[in-house]
Amino acid sequence: MPELPEVETVRRELAPWLTGRTILRARRELAPAGPKYAGLEAASGQRVGSVDRRGKFLILPLSRGDELIIHLGMTGMISPAPPADHVRVTLTLDGPAPNVLYFRDPRRFGRFLVAPGGDRSALPTLANLGPEPLSPEFTVARFAAGLNRRTCVKAALLSQRAVAGLGNIYVDEALWRVRVHPETPAHTLSRARIAALREAIVAVLGAAVEARGTTLSDYRTVGGEEGGYVGRLDAYGRDGEPCRRCGTALVRTVVAQRGTHFCPRCQRPPKRR
Repeated sequence: MPELPEVETVRRELAPWLTGRTILRARRELAPAGPKYAGLEAASGQRVGSVDRRGKFLILPLSRGDELIIHLGMTGMISPAPPADHVRVTLTLDGPAPNVLYFRDPRRFGRFLVAPGGDRSALPTLANLGPEPLSPEFTVARFAAGLNRRTCVKAALLSQRAVAGLGNIYVDEALWRVRVHPETPAHTLSRARIAALREAIVAVLGAAVEARGTTLSDYRTVGGEEGGYVGRLDAYGRDGEPCRRCGTALVRTVVAQRGTHFCPRCQRPPKRR
């Protein structure tokens, strides 16, 4: 699933191309009517003010006060080049070609909807996001408050409430960097360990953004290119390979219902009480 680095890469590519253009027609294609595409037609005739991001969501303020909200889900891709299949939404724009935007989503977990500006009632995940990790609001104090939960640290980070935008890949990467086992109860982390984890999150996300994200299967940039961070992953997807820190074979297990990768030597499991 695209996480913050992938969504930020898409935002950076879309912003100069979309900002200021008018959506002549917003059309739902091979997608069923429902909340994932609610109000989409209302985007027709509105001008795109900017292309913003909040966590894993793209938010496009429109000229009549609405917002076009996009979530890529697991397999969503946005491109000005017509895909061969699984097109769910098309936006026809004013101005010179390319003037059609396509949203392709084979597994249909994505969202492409219009809501009144600032109204998050239909999107509780977006409404309850924690601080943006690459912004000054992501302080140690605020992060510590978000981690004060009696659940494992991996689940706490995936919840989006302690910090926005992290998913399975970058949670595993950040925890490996600070030698924290993913099953460690979040509320037991010391202030020093929380500060180190915060720095690791900022570092790994920043590096992944610069590499334009990680492509493991479906993710592509707007221009159709793969993200370049996959070769720099230290933990995720490397089960059976040697830890780059101690040489121990990395393992894969399931934590918080997600495939999880870690070093059994560097990341000691928590003591059972």
